[in-house]
Amino acid sequence: MTVTSTQPRAHSATLEEVAKVAGVSRATVSRVVNGSPRVSGDVRRSVQSAIDHLGYVPNRAARSLVTRRSDSIAVVITEPAGRLFTDPFFPRLIRGVSTALSARDVQLVLLMPDSPADEPRTARYLTAGHVDGVLLGSLHGEDPLPGQLAANGIPVVLVGRPPRDADVSYVDVDNREGARRATAHLLGRGRRRVATIAGPADMVPGLDRLAGYRDALGDADVPFDKDLVATADFTQEGGVAAMERLLAARPDLDAVFCASDLLAAGALSVLVSAGRAVPDDVAIVGFDDSPIAATSRPPLTSVRQPIEEMGREMVRLLLDLIANNDRVPRRVVLATELIQRESSTGRSTP
Repeated sequence: MTVTSTQPRAHSATLEEVAKVAGVSRATVSRVVNGSPRVSGDVRRSVQSAIDHLGYVPNRAARSLVTRRSDSIAVVITEPAGRLFTDPFFPRLIRGVSTALSARDVQLVLLMPDSPADEPRTARYLTAGHVDGVLLGSLHGEDPLPGQLAANGIPVVLVGRPPRDADVSYVDVDNREGARRATAHLLGRGRRRVATIAGPADMVPGLDRLAGYRDALGDADVPFDKDLVATADFTQEGGVAAMERLLAARPDLDAVFCASDLLAAGALSVLVSAGRAVPDDVAIVGFDDSPIAATSRPPLTSVRQPIEEMGREMVRLLLDLIANNDRVPRRVVLATELIQRESSTGRSTP
């Protein structure tokens, strides 16, 4: 009589046991575990079936000695930790990255240098062999970290276009076109004194979205007015301060394009406090199409950027660079979409 036990195995399965069940050599199992392309699809499936059946777990330490890889990827966000958890962009980006890495059985290591003074320590960790590559986001100005990593042969993919035409791979959205369409939408609805709350001048998204705003003004033959421009960091508090400055400088403004939904939320609160009806008196458009946009009162027209897709695409590029030992830069730019809601199209909310 055959008895099938439901008790857990008393020991971890070995490569030899997997090889015996799959009917292949130990070396073939090792190649499958280490992701070698020198295995046919049928054999790979047979080995994977045996691994699943036996509950085999590869010894990562031993595998690292063979492959000289850690099977870990670092995500480096050069922002204070508080902003990482309050800005909806970053959790969505990390979710996309995490999903893609999990599918490839690769670990995620999250690093958050709070200030430029923390970056040397971060660079030392990243170049000490703890990770196989780096996804680097939220760069400000001429941040030296990408160059330091490249000089040490660490594969890097940036979140967004670098400040200069640097020799590095990146995934971005078409910030300039998204901003142009948002501003053109406001102009197309008869608004003529369209202000903008632009992002930081030391960040590429801030510069690109301001350029898109100016593009739309030019297309509509509307003169650029510096009094209708305020800059702020990508926070709700920044939106409040910028909107207050705009109202003081140009109380006759009739629309605002904000470079993020958090900025738009801050601007909206100021307009409501000032007794301005949205959108009847002042229309607002944001950027990101985060959950904030749908829950604002009134709901916020916003430029949707595929943030989780950005994360997945960054992982794909980085793992390809690692697997092929390829240093040829690759650039991916994803499209945006204008999602229209009541803040620019509907009747004002009482």
